[in-house]
Amino acid sequence: MILTVTLNPSVDRALEVDALVRGEVLRAADSHIDPGGKGVNVSRALLANGVRSTAVVPTGGAEGEQLVDLLNAEGVDLLSVPIAGRTRSNITLAEPDGTVTKINEAGPVLSDTEFAQVSKAVLDAAEHADWVVICGSLPPGPSIDAFADLCSRLVGAGNRLAVDSSGPALLAGVAAGAALVKPNREELAEAVGAEPATLGDVVEACRRLRAAGAGAVLASLGADGAVLVDADGVLAGVSPVSVPRSTVGAGDALLAGFLAAGARGAAALTEGLAWGAAAVSLPGSRMPTPADLDRTHVRVTPDPDPSRLLHS
Repeated sequence: MILTVTLNPSVDRALEVDALVRGEVLRAADSHIDPGGKGVNVSRALLANGVRSTAVVPTGGAEGEQLVDLLNAEGVDLLSVPIAGRTRSNITLAEPDGTVTKINEAGPVLSDTEFAQVSKAVLDAAEHADWVVICGSLPPGPSIDAFADLCSRLVGAGNRLAVDSSGPALLAGVAAGAALVKPNREELAEAVGAEPATLGDVVEACRRLRAAGAGAVLASLGADGAVLVDADGVLAGVSPVSVPRSTVGAGDALLAGFLAAGARGAAALTEGLAWGAAAVSLPGSRMPTPADLDRTHVRVTPDPDPSRLLHS
């Protein structure tokens, strides 16, 4: 069982528009309301492909009730921790060429007591998990020290920990000895203090995170695919998408597929890339099912050309 933790979940409304024109009245061609948050999306993707998962989420207010209802409707195994604040709502505007504009609320403040309650729920459930996956931004309130302590306690208890976050939270997971971290290009640049321009830059940044404590680094690079750096070496892969519809949740689907396939080697990277590409082909933050997956276009190679330039 894979346990996901989303400390700042959301209700996501996605609107498809012909073109985003500032100051104009726009009519949506289509709309979707989905449960949101990186860890939530990982659980949804796993469930859609028959992999057992449990999602831990703090929820509050009418939006929190709506989030619980949406997750229950999808059949997600859920551990909801009540909080005083209101679960945030996010808006995504998607254009036909795949351009996505997101408006994300900051989220409710988690008190020290509430964060302790969420941490206890995570630690208790982790006893029965193969992986614990902490994803997304930290909500206002918890200190980075409190988050780092949660990561250290999970690793100390023998759990395989994956962290998909940014800034200090990502670095806290690295320092705690997470078995896997999954930064995107921007998060990787922030973590090492340098913007990667080539695949070689990405590999070097991943190696720096491994030297700082991470077991493996899976860097998602959008149109440039993904790079995996672990004890076995370096793999890079791409999975082109002919008609992109929404990039929301694509990195989460990538991580879910990688974990579902064993989280190691070319087969796991191939699966992750197939899941991520399928998510890009779907509207809003829908997660792919087996019928959506196409592995024939995925290309994974060892020791990629370090001079290959990344898309700007």
